[in-house]
Amino acid sequence: MAQESSIEQKKRAAKVIALLKKQYPDARCSLNFGTLHQLMVATILSAQCTDERVNMVTPALFERYPSVSDFANAEQEELEKLIYSTGFFRAKAKAIKQSAQQLVETHNGEIPRTLLELVTLQGVGRKTASVILGAGFGLAEGVVVDTHVARISRKLGFTRKNHPAKVERDLMLLIDKDDWIAFSHMLIYHGRAICVARSPRCSECPLLKQCPGAETLSPK
Repeated sequence: MAQESSIEQKKRAAKVIALLKKQYPDARCSLNFGTLHQLMVATILSAQCTDERVNMVTPALFERYPSVSDFANAEQEELEKLIYSTGFFRAKAKAIKQSAQQLVETHNGEIPRTLLELVTLQGVGRKTASVILGAGFGLAEGVVVDTHVARISRKLGFTRKNHPAKVERDLMLLIDKDDWIAFSHMLIYHGRAICVARSPRCSECPLLKQCPGAETLSPK
């Protein structure tokens, strides 16, 4: 594919999003949750862990600690045991407990609705905050960049960056704000279903004609 102008790239991005919406009309956050705080806890657990694994752990976790106050008063060791299989369990347990304490002390146990407030909570960085705002409140403050989003965005030629924050900046300039939330969900679905990292099924991909990275990857 020839070098694109920024206008051409935006037009191609719009075509990609339209195709993704047709392919994944029900794309949404893959984490299971019933409350905003449960969404926050699940997102913290998802770091360096699959959503599938997190969803296996959270039912028992949320039954044991049904409220923010329950998490704030949790015994560290017990919390660690319940989330052990998600990896980095000590750091995650500490973040979950301390962030719950912060919510109780500073926010009356409620989840803040702004990025600036969310990132002051223990264990909540920009990515986690964007997940909470997008999936919890329907507010688009950024593009959530996980491994699928970063990898496929590079393949599509939407960025050349590797660092998630730099990938996000490129995508925010390219994609309409109204699509920021859905774009991440759809690329995650696409990365699991078709554009698999080790064996992408390019011949089956609805984005084939819009993807510069597909030519050398498609079966011959």
